Amino acid sequence: MLVIVLVLVLAAFALLVLALVSTSMVWAWLSVAVSLIAAVLLFVDYLRRRRVALAARDRAEQAEYDDVADSGSGVGDASPSEPGETGPPDLSGLDDEPDGEPDEEQTDAADILAVSDSDLEVRVVDERPRYHLAACSWLAGRPTLGLPVREARELGFTPCSRCAPDRRLAALSRRGTRE
Repeated sequence: MLVIVLVLVLAAFALLVLALVSTSMVWAWLSVAVSLIAAVLLFVDYLRRRRVALAARDRAEQAEYDDVADSGSGVGDASPSEPGETGPPDLSGLDDEPDGEPDEEQTDAADILAVSDSDLEVRVVDERPRYHLAACSWLAGRPTLGLPVREARELGFTPCSRCAPDRRLAALSRRGTRE
């Protein structure tokens, strides 16, 4: 496509030179027309490339969400213990993590609207302000409880900046409405 545009630009330049040499306005208008055709082709190529890039990004986000969902637990997995474990998990040293609580995800309004009524599951830690995707690295070793994102937001939890649950769940939600 870009080769065609290059040829059209060169043709437009040649027509412009011909218009200047012959002092005929017809050649000048033909040069303008060929230039407009080249511009339209560039725009169409831009839209095509953008659509392909967005589709690739959507596939990558879906694969990432599928990985997160596959490694997550169901809503009924609120038990902090691993099977076979006889006592509460050892939580010593979790609060002295050098990075502490993760920051809040900066969520745009469209993503908030997309997830605000969603029943997709997120994970929360008691006495902590953030909700997370099941595979969030910050959750490692912490007892979690699964909640629908709608309920987590109603309870005052905010999204984690590490795993960006609002952005990912909104993308999943939008993808589901298109199918």
